[in-house]
Parts: sequence; structure tokens; C-alpha cells
Amino acid sequence: MVEFECRQSNDSKDCITLNHEQVSIETRDGRCQAHIFTPEGQGPWPSVIFCMDGFGIRPTLFQMAERLAQRGYVVLLPDLFYRAGPYGPLAPAEIFRSSDVMGAIGHLLASTDNHKAARDAQAFIDYLDTRTDVSSPNIGTIGYCMGGGIALSIAGTYPDRILAVASFHGGNLATDADTSPHLLAPLIKARAYVAGADRDDYYSPQMAKRLEKALLEAGVDHRCEIYAEALHGFAVADFQEFNEEAAERHWRELFDLLDTTLIR
Repeated sequence: MVEFECRQSNDSKDCITLNHEQVSIETRDGRCQAHIFTPEGQGPWPSVIFCMDGFGIRPTLFQMAERLAQRGYVVLLPDLFYRAGPYGPLAPAEIFRSSDVMGAIGHLLASTDNHKAARDAQAFIDYLDTRTDVSSPNIGTIGYCMGGGIALSIAGTYPDRILAVASFHGGNLATDADTSPHLLAPLIKARAYVAGADRDDYYSPQMAKRLEKALLEAGVDHRCEIYAEALHGFAVADFQEFNEEAAERHWRELFDLLDTTLIR
């Protein structure tokens, strides 16, 4: 679990406080701290599970979740590193500049994987079902970097609940590992959007072809794209690889996916 002190001024926000609440969700492996962001007004609204990247819960993800909420969604942002105990908040750009990236986050990454996080999602879905401000039993799930594979895995694990899924600069989406998300393609019923970067060692052209082949053969309604002149991490503002043009494109595509599948 990561704790934050929130400070707000007229000029800037160090983290989000408006329409934001913290909740504790009981999973099979313990209590997962999570953040809920809701739109202005009374609702009810469709919901989205936001799967974090490998640097954990931090203010940048709050800002992204708030932008989704402002669009008209209840956003659940769970701390998928809850098994590892307290940490952070972490600053990705600083960690990447260090000589020991895995020393800083390796223990966190080792605490979860696609299957563990997908198992956790049952508790997240159950929690969303208890909220009166959530409008539909159908849910969207999105993820970045590590979270991209988790989002696809959740869609394949709960096909009758996940209606839309998006992965942005997700890594290791189609590998020989038994936790590879592409193996779940035959189970996915959601409409899917996958965006990779053309300069990304975690998502090679061969891997992209393997994933798309799996989605095509499974008959998944999907669109896979590679963003030109982009690096791994292009959509997340506190990454040194952040690309404003690619990030805005990702928001357009994400809103189009969610608005045309979750809003009725």
C-alpha cells in the first residue's frame, strides 16, 4: 500500500482530492487498497477498472483517472502491489536514471502477475456491483505497460462482465509464458484496442503479429495499432518517454472505445 498527503492550490494539484475516495477491497490474498474517482453529478455511470503500470500508485495515475471520470465513468484504480507491503510513491523518470531499476521495483513486480491480478479482479467487480452510482453490469478495463497485459487478462477471465478492454504500451502481451495474455484471446468477448510503440523492446513487431493473430483467430472485435515515433511509456506523463502527441491520440482512441461500448 502507498500513502499520499494531498495538497491542492489554485495553481497546481499534487494529487486529486475532488470526487476521489479510498477504499479497501478484500481479495483472496488480502486487502487491496484502491482509489475511486467519480464524475460530477448524481449518476449512475458506467465503470472502468484502471490497471496501473509497474511503478505503482502515484499522483500521475490519479490525474489520468480523474480525466476518465470527467468523461463520465466511475474509475476504480486498485493497488495491484498490495501483496508487497508499503512502498513509494515512486518517480519513474528518477528510477530509470538510476543504475539499479530492478533493485527499486523488482520486489513489487514479483508480487503480482497477469493471473494473480486477474484473480483479484473478481473482488473488484464484486465491489463495483455494490455501488449505486455504477449503472451497468458491463465494465471496461484499461492498462498501461504492466497493466496492459493485466487488462487483457481480466477481459479473458471475466468475458461476461468486461465489455471493453484497452492496452497502451503493454509489454509481453504474446510470449511463451503460461501467463501470456494472448492465450486468453479465445475467451475474450470485449471490444479490444491495443496500442504499441514503434520503438519498444517490450513489444516487438513479432510479438505484435503474434497477438493480433491470436485475436483474429479468436474472432475478437479488435484494433491493434503501432504509434510511430513513440517509445514505451508514451501515454504516462511522469515517464521520461512521455510523448504528448501520442498521449493525446491515446485519449481519443480510449474515449472512442469506451463511449461506443459502455455508454448506452
